[in-house]
Amino acid sequence: MRWPWRLQAKPVEPRPMVSIRAMELETAKEILAEVFHARPGEVEEMIQMRLEESRPDEREEGLWPATFCLGE
Repeated sequence: MRWPWRLQAKPVEPRPMVSIRAMELETAKEILAEVFHARPGEVEEMIQMRLEESRPDEREEGLWPATFCLGE
């Protein structure tokens, strides 16, 4: 007799490893795109420009400059 509340064991497939930092970055990009009404490519460009403008010591510590400007 089969008991309906007893489920058969199924093999568990390993989930792909996803970095928390990568997830945070994707979330930040989505927020920037929504706030600035920008396309994903524009958000990437904004981030790249900020990285190029930042001082080397800030980049190493993971700190962003205190202000952010969409355009000049």
